[in-house]
Amino acid sequence: MKKITVFTTTTCAYCGMVKKWLDSKGISYNVVNLDEQPEMQKQVYEKSGALTVPITLIENDDSTEEVVIGYNLSRLASLV
Repeated sequence: MKKITVFTTTTCAYCGMVKKWLDSKGISYNVVNLDEQPEMQKQVYEKSGALTVPITLIENDDSTEEVVIGYNLSRLASLV
């Protein structure tokens, strides 16, 4: 089973939209709010190369990782 983590900030509207989409599909995920856990910012940047949110990290069964930057539902749908 894939492990999905959505990295967000408190004021990010697109973050809420990604979470709402995942909820509508019945997909479980973890949320990391970077405002509350700023120490995670470096890890997210190293994985994504982006300073924006949302960043959705998908860990596959074979331990590979896929990163979706921003509100990109077509890419997200193809990975989950």
